[in-house]
Amino acid sequence: MIIGLGSDLMDIRRIEKSLDRFGDRFVQRVFTEVEQAKSDKRRMRAASYAKRFAAKEAGAKALGTGIARGVSWKEIGVVNLPGGKPTLEFKGRALDRLKSMTPSGMTAHTHITITDDHPYAQAFVVIEVLREEDTHG
Repeated sequence: MIIGLGSDLMDIRRIEKSLDRFGDRFVQRVFTEVEQAKSDKRRMRAASYAKRFAAKEAGAKALGTGIARGVSWKEIGVVNLPGGKPTLEFKGRALDRLKSMTPSGMTAHTHITITDDHPYAQAFVVIEVLREEDTHG
């Protein structure tokens, strides 16, 4: 059962301007260490950050809170699974909200897709819950 859905479209040029104007201060305020390590290795650094920014926004929308109306930037982070597939990690108030949305006896699973085609980056997030017995095999 789907309990949350969010999408976001980000202008990569906006992230480029923030990186130029605020540099490390912007990166430290918005992105987790994992996101920074991933994006700073990319040739298209601003596009990588823009995708992650869009995923955070989409994740907050899927939680029904939005950023700053319940969760902060670093409480939602994009993490890549060993095969490279992106997913979201929730911490703090974002995790509390996810737990409060998840019906008893069920486990939440987050599905995301992120893409970019200059000058835009886009993300979609779906939060699905499954019965706990359905997640073990």
